Order: sequence, then C-alpha cells, then structure tokens
Amino acid sequence: MDGVGTPLSFVLTGGEVNDITQALTLLKDWHGTHVIADKGYDSNGMVAAIEQRGAIAVIPSRSNRKQPRELDAHVYKERHLIECWFNKIKHFRRVFSRFEKKAKNFLSFVYLAALLIELR
Repeated sequence: MDGVGTPLSFVLTGGEVNDITQALTLLKDWHGTHVIADKGYDSNGMVAAIEQRGAIAVIPSRSNRKQPRELDAHVYKERHLIECWFNKIKHFRRVFSRFEKKAKNFLSFVYLAALLIELR
C-alpha cells in the first residue's frame, strides 16, 4: 500500500512505548520526498535521519525548541489523511477492542483490516 495517507507498514509495541522509538524502523526501507509527522517526532536525530535519506522533514517544532524549524504548512495539511485512515481502522471491532490476546494475531488482523480499507 503506498497511497498518500495509507500506512506502508506497521510495528506493534506496548501502549507505554513512545511512537518515535519505532520511527526509524518504519523508515528503514522507505524512499520518498517528504516525511510528514506531528510534534511527537520532532527531534534532531529524527530530522537528520530523514534528511540523510534525501527527504524533507515536515514536522512542526515543539514549543520548547530554541530554534524552531520552518514548516511547509501546505504540505503539512496532508497529515490529516493518515488521521482519517486511523479513524477508518477503528471501525473494525477486533482492532479497537483488541480481542486478540497474542500480538501476532492482533497485528495480522490489523494488516487484514488495512487491506480491506484499501480495497474499498
């Protein structure tokens, strides 16, 4: 799946794990021109990793950043597409209720639900 706003892959972690810890894992085999993310991904290391791949980091600066980076607001508006996608996947009861006890089974159903959303 590679449409704008469609996840390319998933990494399942515990609920207490910060999202940025898995960001580089998700970007490992990714090739593109822009990485659009929210303020939670604003770190010097993350921006540097994105720029090493030849992409542009479209991530708003956190309020406590001493030197805020410029943000292309027009491109950042596209982030709503992934938020809409997460809203769609929550319509699947097995995802939002986490019926599956094992992580492998849950992640398999997330992939199945993603496929069904993509085929609509």
